[in-house]
Amino acid sequence: MNEFEIFKNWLRQIPFLTEEDCALFLPFLKTKSYKEKAYLLSENKICHEIGFINKGSFRTFYLADGKEINTQFVFENEFVVDYDSFLHEKPSRYFIQALEDSEIVSFNLSALQNAYEVSHNWERFGRMMAEHSYRLTTQRVESFLFMDGEQRYLDLLKGNPQIFNRIPLYHIASYLGLERESLSRLRKKIAEK
Repeated sequence: MNEFEIFKNWLRQIPFLTEEDCALFLPFLKTKSYKEKAYLLSENKICHEIGFINKGSFRTFYLADGKEINTQFVFENEFVVDYDSFLHEKPSRYFIQALEDSEIVSFNLSALQNAYEVSHNWERFGRMMAEHSYRLTTQRVESFLFMDGEQRYLDLLKGNPQIFNRIPLYHIASYLGLERESLSRLRKKIAEK
């Protein structure tokens, strides 16, 4: 399958996007491959493109006192980007790293803005993406405000069980705000129930 076909097929599932809407992006699309552990974005660099993941996975993290703190994992049929850096063309506070050999279809901000100007459907799509990003951010913040480590773990297990097959436990522990040993004890305790 052509590397652009996966993205186009995903777009076709959005009921209000027409074939003409999809065709707007074709001249701007690029495919990129990332080896495991390669960086799509580094701290203090501007995120110049948004990537649709054809295959593989990425993590977003920041450094606090030299320690990596994971904030997000993304997989196939999801977008990988630091939206704030991308939309405002400002240096990122985050790193984005491939966790597996990965392939993305990417486009830049001018391509997205062009689509917004030409098509109300793309404006609607952009609004939906912004709402989705806001919802994910709010859920993440509220999980730390209103849940303990065990509740965050159970919530992740319920909402995203495949993550445990693809992401190393030390990355998941960081994402949950736990030490690796604490996560191991927690998993053992829950398994024994």
